[in-house]
Amino acid sequence: MPAVIETHELTKYYGKNRGIINLNLSVSEGEIFGFIGPNGSGKSTTIRTLLGLINKTSGKAEIFGRDITEKNREILPMIGYMPSEAMFYGSMRVGELIRYSADLRGMDCAAEAKTLCERLQVEVKKKIEELSLGNRKKVGIVCALQHRPPLYFLDEPTSGLDPLMQKEFFSILEERNREGATVFLSSHVLSEVQEHCGRAAIIREGKIIACDYVSLLVKTTAKFVTLAGITEAPSIPGIFDLHVANNSVSFLYKGEINGLLSSLCALPLTDLTITEPGLEDVFLHYYEAEESK
Repeated sequence: MPAVIETHELTKYYGKNRGIINLNLSVSEGEIFGFIGPNGSGKSTTIRTLLGLINKTSGKAEIFGRDITEKNREILPMIGYMPSEAMFYGSMRVGELIRYSADLRGMDCAAEAKTLCERLQVEVKKKIEELSLGNRKKVGIVCALQHRPPLYFLDEPTSGLDPLMQKEFFSILEERNREGATVFLSSHVLSEVQEHCGRAAIIREGKIIACDYVSLLVKTTAKFVTLAGITEAPSIPGIFDLHVANNSVSFLYKGEINGLLSSLCALPLTDLTITEPGLEDVFLHYYEAEESK
């Protein structure tokens, strides 16, 4: 598949302060690509730089094969963008704001907007200033999706949404993806990245520290082990990321499984579980590995 988003050593500094440093990313057409990291890691800076909302310091980036600086006006009509914190005119009614968003694009999106509002239970007659955070999020979703673009940049889109609305949102997103749309999903909710994204990049302090298929990121030789009935960590080689709480011990184990089981036989365990680590465990492992350098 051709690359829809391509960056080469993309860097952004705010004066002397770090934004993003030497980002190299390639997102293919038709992907739902996860971009994960905690607040302040550079997720929003990356998206805003790609959209031309802030100027890059150095490096290069292209969207649909067009330079993000030279061809910005050609690129933006093909993008749906949802910022992490959308600022709307508080005195406008929801329906007016959604129409205003479509008018700015010079498009009639009334039919699609109506469908999205029904599915997300958006109250179009209320004023923006009367809405909760979750309901403002839903308005932002409608504004980003109503023109049915081929590429979406979604920055923490589900924060504030209740579980039912999160499920409906991802149903809509996956429908668009099946139709061919590409999605760049920035999130710190690792479970939704693991469930919905094919590939993902982990960003830390403005730098990409891992990028691969989600299935490969979580497929390691390490196992997630929980031991019930003990309160002290066992002395076993190969243990890392260890936690002790509530009369149990949990850790990641990287080593020969028979050696682990042999060491555990002498312990007064009441229960034992061994599973594959989830994306959250892998994410923490990458971050802790970077900190130890």
